Amino acid sequence: MPHRHLPLGNVCLDTRGGRGGLYIPNKTIRSLVEQDLEDDRGCDPSFASGSGSGIETTIRVLGGLLTAYHLSNEDPIFLEKATELTDRMLPAFDTPSGLPLSMINLKQRKGIDDPSYPGLISTAEASTLQLELRYLSYLTDNDDYWDKAEQVMRVIKAAKLSSVLVPIYLSAETGQFMLSEIRLGSRGDSYYEYLLTQYLQTNKSERVYLEMYEETMEAIHKTLVHKGLHKGLIFTTEIIPERQRDGQVSWRLSPKQDHLVCFLGGFLMLGATTTGAAGSSVSVPPRPSELTSAGQRDWKLGHELIETCMDTYTTATGLSPEITHFWTKDDVNVPSTERDWYIMGNDPPEQPSYAARYILRPETVESLFITYRLTGNPNGGYASILSVDVDADSIHIDKMETFFLSETLKYLYLLFSDASVLPLNEYVFSTEAHALPIFTHSTRTGFF
Repeated sequence: MPHRHLPLGNVCLDTRGGRGGLYIPNKTIRSLVEQDLEDDRGCDPSFASGSGSGIETTIRVLGGLLTAYHLSNEDPIFLEKATELTDRMLPAFDTPSGLPLSMINLKQRKGIDDPSYPGLISTAEASTLQLELRYLSYLTDNDDYWDKAEQVMRVIKAAKLSSVLVPIYLSAETGQFMLSEIRLGSRGDSYYEYLLTQYLQTNKSERVYLEMYEETMEAIHKTLVHKGLHKGLIFTTEIIPERQRDGQVSWRLSPKQDHLVCFLGGFLMLGATTTGAAGSSVSVPPRPSELTSAGQRDWKLGHELIETCMDTYTTATGLSPEITHFWTKDDVNVPSTERDWYIMGNDPPEQPSYAARYILRPETVESLFITYRLTGNPNGGYASILSVDVDADSIHIDKMETFFLSETLKYLYLLFSDASVLPLNEYVFSTEAHALPIFTHSTRTGFF
């Protein structure tokens, strides 16, 4: 089960310690799952003894097994392998704080500290395991899975800064936030996403997640939301810590927005119709009177952010860059352009920056899918692109991420499917787009 497919060479690339995320061609999913988790027959089997990312194993593999179990009329092989996989992952949580180490060796059943960031785990890594572990706990009646997931959220809530918005790194030893960037993109994104989906997953029974979600959205509105110079597009900023000579720390806004942030538009609109509903139900699309003032605020911002994300596809290739920066009034020599944004470091075009890449990300399509379901408005084996803003003949990157199949194509399919297919009032979608059913847990109602 290789992690990435190299479409130009039709070979596999495994960088996930032997678990991977793509299934071998011409094999059935069930027959693959029946193989031992230590056996990686798609690539060099030596990878099976390596270590890989805990979050990627959870969202790509465990989430896929749990969704397959539900959608296959509960074929037991999927639950069996999901349980086996999770039991191999649990040692990563054996830290003083209960936060998991970021890496895991499945064969040795051992948590591994990431040598690139010793002692640290990103906020997204720690807080993007909950949907899968909680659902597995519900299916197996094993409280250990639930307790591990909930302890992480307890630690994060206790460690939160007064601003509510959280830095992107935590100490696995102490459970405290480390001095690091605050952003809605990489290493932070799915923390914010899962505040809402955890609340919805258990049929709105855990108010602690509602409270965390509402105060966080309020902070995003007050701190991170800004308007572009030319077209007035709404975008979000990052907050960068800077230590001064006297040892004090100041915080600087950076007008940078990852493509990853494009999940937020759809989730704000989903939150508006669930947490922001004035009554027991809302219309499609919702009428203003059916939403609270916070719901109307989030609906409006969600729509504006989706418009911005769609605007970033106005490039020479019609594809969006990995990272965009927005012009601000503090910039010198702002070009006369219709764009509010630019691709940093992408000059000259023949030497494209990392920000110029298009790697088949799903977040804009994800938001369009949710928006379509909530409004009914229909207007809404591939290689990656090295630079989106050159022309249609831009150099192709011989790599296809698994999220292209798991998320990008899935959301495109669902975007044009009937609303009865995986309805939003019956399912929550993990950050890897695995559909998990909403359930009512008889003995768990949050950690307070």
